[in-house]
Amino acid sequence: MTDPANSSSGVLGRGPAFWAVMVFISTALVVTLAATGAVEGPVPQLLTIVPVGLFFVMARAGYKRAGQTDGSGKGEVQRRYIARTAIFTSLYLATFALLMFADRELAISKEVRFALALLPGLAICGVFWAIGRLMIEEKDEFIRMLTVRQSLIATAIALSAATVWGFLESADVVPHIDAFYWAVAWFAGLFVGAIVNRIQYGTWGAV
Repeated sequence: MTDPANSSSGVLGRGPAFWAVMVFISTALVVTLAATGAVEGPVPQLLTIVPVGLFFVMARAGYKRAGQTDGSGKGEVQRRYIARTAIFTSLYLATFALLMFADRELAISKEVRFALALLPGLAICGVFWAIGRLMIEEKDEFIRMLTVRQSLIATAIALSAATVWGFLESADVVPHIDAFYWAVAWFAGLFVGAIVNRIQYGTWGAV
């Protein structure tokens, strides 16, 4: 019998590998556009909605797979993780849209601008918290190992990219890139970690 968690079928007939690659490519596009200065203004920030939108597609498929359990309740941890991540991702989209609208259409004080700019960042911090809770609540040691391994791979990718780019920037050979793009790189690293898990262990993991 085919394992629904590892099945190649998924949303719109596409499996996890397809959506992982799509998220990775769109995220890499966002970082590249911002780093090279190919586009200016709010466009790179708006493009972050692309990987976020793809996340909701993956989350929908993941939620369905989490519900296909053997009655042991193992899918409940995954469902809570997906629900938390969906909430914080929705908050990110809402607060980011509010920030963009207020910045363009309203005459707001520096204090209000500070508060509005803080909200999208806190929403992304909520996603980090959701992943941490998943590691704590997951009872399956193998799945927990995959999740930790995936997060470590993402951390290595994001920190390595930030460090190398920082030295290049200090040497004035590359343009400046806003710091929040390293969080984008970390999320892209999660998909790299999922692919590595799949190759080495035959399963994507929980994130």
